[in-house]
Amino acid sequence: MKAFPFSLDGAAKDWLYLQPVLFNTWEDMKRTFLEKFFPASRTASIRKEICGIRQHTGETLHEYWERFNKLCATCPHHQISEQLLIQYFYEGLSLMDRSMIDAASGGALMDKTPAAARHLISNMASNTQQFGIRGPNQPRMVNEIGAASNQ
Repeated sequence: MKAFPFSLDGAAKDWLYLQPVLFNTWEDMKRTFLEKFFPASRTASIRKEICGIRQHTGETLHEYWERFNKLCATCPHHQISEQLLIQYFYEGLSLMDRSMIDAASGGALMDKTPAAARHLISNMASNTQQFGIRGPNQPRMVNEIGAASNQ
């Protein structure tokens, strides 16, 4: 609790030092801080984003995994279980990445414990970052050919 002020910056640090009463417990300070900087509407909005996250077209597994983890970190008190977090991430995967993860998990990812599933996804995401994807990322195109006259 004594180190908490050193983790704050700007408005949050000002807020803490302007409190009229010192906090007796970590829970009191945490609750008051979250009420001030994470109102219920903001928390609900972030929870909706987490529940509805989808992998963008052209987004690698690594990029999607990073975006998902950053989103979860923006609201550490989202109160979504680890099992549901993995499920929301999995449901948002592209079909190709979902199939790849299922194959790597030896069946279905959702049959694994949340910790094992997170470990597998993290390793696979690291591999896609380290080794990328094979071949060009652009779709192949067919060009039109016109006929020339010999006259």
